[in-house]
Amino acid sequence: MSRWLKRPEGSNWGQFGDDDQVGRMNLVTPERRRRALAEAREGQVFFLGLPLDYPKALVSGRQPPRLEPTSTGDGQVIYDWQIGADSTDVVNDDRVIMDLQYSSQWDGLSHYGACFDADGDGVAEHVFYNGYRSDNDFVQPGDGVAPRAKALGIENLAQTCVQGRGVLVDVRKSGAAPHGGIGYDALMAAIETQGADVDEGDFLCLYTGYGDMILRDGANVDRAALAAFPGLDGSDPALLDWIDRSGLVAICADNPMVEKIDGITHCAGTARLPVHEHCLVKLGIHLGEFWWFGGIAAWLAEHGRAHFLLTAPPLNLPGAVGSPATPVGTV
Repeated sequence: MSRWLKRPEGSNWGQFGDDDQVGRMNLVTPERRRRALAEAREGQVFFLGLPLDYPKALVSGRQPPRLEPTSTGDGQVIYDWQIGADSTDVVNDDRVIMDLQYSSQWDGLSHYGACFDADGDGVAEHVFYNGYRSDNDFVQPGDGVAPRAKALGIENLAQTCVQGRGVLVDVRKSGAAPHGGIGYDALMAAIETQGADVDEGDFLCLYTGYGDMILRDGANVDRAALAAFPGLDGSDPALLDWIDRSGLVAICADNPMVEKIDGITHCAGTARLPVHEHCLVKLGIHLGEFWWFGGIAAWLAEHGRAHFLLTAPPLNLPGAVGSPATPVGTV
């Protein structure tokens, strides 16, 4: 039985089945993976992520990873540990405490929801892609209770293996103001300038230069300069319509939100993050944030190309709503 009687306008809930939990990733078929593999002509690889301890102090409320040694049951710290006085074995073992969406990351479909009356009772519920709900499909945090997504957890994305054709678009070539939102016209201008095309099943990768600056400057980065970098303009209906019609399966950006919300007029009863709502809630399009495209962008530009093989599975961590990403581009 369907979890919803109504779905948000412009959504595709039910397109891939009532119980679907990976959204547009269903469009990455074996045929489309073979097309993506054909882009790996040189066998050269580029790492597309930041070190996990970046972007340093830029993310409010999220903390960088902290490494600690593990220990045995009797409290022996397993770091520079010799296993027995008569052995030659020396062992280091560690663990990490971290926020899963601090650095280069995937937003899972359980990361962002909306208030919408999906069951037609006149009261808006907290709903997520395909009608999954906060009250039924999530374990809420409490005293001694860890939160958990019983549906739409990041492990569902991991099971798809996340491999397909990446399309690198340098939005600095869009002709838009460098600090502004990139709408439909500006994005199409950048795509045309690079001779790129975005087809069904592709991963759209947006290069703004944001990641270059934080990787170069770290904690000393000029925040005013960072604020000047562009992002998608979710207030442009033509852009949102194109995202839907294009058939793309994910949008990955080197900035922290994919979209630019500074200067967008927010009306009561509407989303403050319209690209997040459109992609994560309505269409099941995953979002990648804080990626790094500086290396592969330069190579693609030098060789007159815009497409590459992208491989970027998240952690197979059941119940998590997001995950660090270790994306790799092969050309």
